[in-house]
Amino acid sequence: MRVALFGKHVADTVVPKIQELVGRLQQVDGNLIMFRSLYESLLDKISFNYVPQLFDMERGLPEKIDFLFSIGGDGTILDAVSLVGDSEIPVIGINLGRLGFLSSISKDQILPALDAIEKGLYTLEKRTLLQLVSPQHLFGTNLWALNDVTVYKPNVMSMLTIKTWINGEFLNSYWADGLIVATPTGSTAYSLSCTGPIITPDAENFLITPIASHNLTVRPIVIRDDCEIRIQVGGKGNNYLVSLDSRTEKVDNSVELIIRKAEFKIHLLRLNEKNFFQTIREKLNWGLDNRN
Repeated sequence: MRVALFGKHVADTVVPKIQELVGRLQQVDGNLIMFRSLYESLLDKISFNYVPQLFDMERGLPEKIDFLFSIGGDGTILDAVSLVGDSEIPVIGINLGRLGFLSSISKDQILPALDAIEKGLYTLEKRTLLQLVSPQHLFGTNLWALNDVTVYKPNVMSMLTIKTWINGEFLNSYWADGLIVATPTGSTAYSLSCTGPIITPDAENFLITPIASHNLTVRPIVIRDDCEIRIQVGGKGNNYLVSLDSRTEKVDNSVELIIRKAEFKIHLLRLNEKNFFQTIREKLNWGLDNRN
């Protein structure tokens, strides 16, 4: 089993758990692979039976990886998407952060999770991605987003006018601080904080949610995920910001965005004992009432 470990920073309080993970993987075989900066940050804190094969963002992952462990929070998984790309390598999220919708395995479940994976007691969830079709030069070769593509104002004073078309048909002009185009995975992220609905991960939909709309009658809308979305932004300024998950670029107002569903999906590994509804009950405290 060839396993890659990806992460950027591990707090000292979590180092013993990472030692357990590394020790277990290095006992199984000699195929441990690690993100270079993660390895270097842990070199003086944990012991290694051998120097693992190292990789970085520039060169990407080595070939024939069976699983990639994302060590951190949901933001770390979003970064891992750019590494995995269309390789179909299953991504396993170990949550060292706070909420962790995507990073479903807690630091105290690492070894039991490894046991379950070795026994095949898991499900691979295929998650839809958004692709920025145009312009292609903004984010290099990594034009995909697992959570959302978002346009928003570049400063606190300006307001944007965001004209939006669905399959060539005019949808609306949003007077707002920004606009979120989210996948079902991203429905529990930024969109949720802007009053967007929660969509199950297997739903074949996208979600368009305004950010601080200046028209109270405007609400989020759910559309089919085979639609093409075109966005034209105007306002008092000459530019706006666009983000693909955690990556952001400044864009001139003359530039239109075209967004579609990507031609491939990301595979997230979920242990069989977990499910989506259980996750949102636990993370969002659904049904929690001090009276009972």
